[in-house]
Amino acid sequence: MLVYKSEEEIEILRRNNLLVSKTLAEVAKLIKPGVTTLELDKRAEEYIRDNGAVPGFLGYGGYPNTLCTSVNDQVVHGIPSNYVLKEGDIVSVDCGTYMDGFYGDTAYTFPVGEVSDEIMKLLKTTKESLFKGIENAVEGKRVGDIGNAVQMHAEAQGFSVVREMVGHGLGRNMHEAPEVPNYGKKGRGVILKEGLVICIEPMINMGSKYIKQDNDGWTIRTIDGKPSAHYELAIVVNKGKADVLSTFDYIEKVINSRI
Repeated sequence: MLVYKSEEEIEILRRNNLLVSKTLAEVAKLIKPGVTTLELDKRAEEYIRDNGAVPGFLGYGGYPNTLCTSVNDQVVHGIPSNYVLKEGDIVSVDCGTYMDGFYGDTAYTFPVGEVSDEIMKLLKTTKESLFKGIENAVEGKRVGDIGNAVQMHAEAQGFSVVREMVGHGLGRNMHEAPEVPNYGKKGRGVILKEGLVICIEPMINMGSKYIKQDNDGWTIRTIDGKPSAHYELAIVVNKGKADVLSTFDYIEKVINSRI
């Protein structure tokens, strides 16, 4: 069942998603060679609780941490650990909050130090494909229009799109209807109507589109061991143009201050 949000509910969702965005910016300050993914996780939990929310992922379906930190060939749901980030790694950091009865959910893939040109192209293309999807998240279009826009852009650059992991509705539950695949045909799927809140989250692989799950029951990685990138924003379907609830601005301000 699709749940359309009122203006009041959208504002609570906006507060959650801006807090997630700011939390990811706090994490961005720490990302460098020599830091463990568990250190990132501890900082995120602290920041979320200091700002009056609770971590949305912690305990969700039994998940053990605040962040998902997926390094290199890990696509999503990587569990923070004592893994030490090293020069040339990439790490997708996915974060959720829960506050005032609603969730926030956003992800960003960070380069660690200097990464190869090919990996930078993967990151750039994945982020671009997200925004191509958002351009299609308007009233009267369909879920398939979003997925098609993501898929066409990623595949045109020589990358592949993960099929099994998808975006989703967002509200009082972390995962609501509809599912939002990152591939598909124009004009297919659920019709988008004003007030629908969804997370669009392309997961794009450098090699094969196929994935596998680790024995921990959470970590998803590419079947061929090649890198994967993941970006996610929460948006509200509107007429003419989507209202984007989360933002990469805080994150990129931190990243750009280092250059």
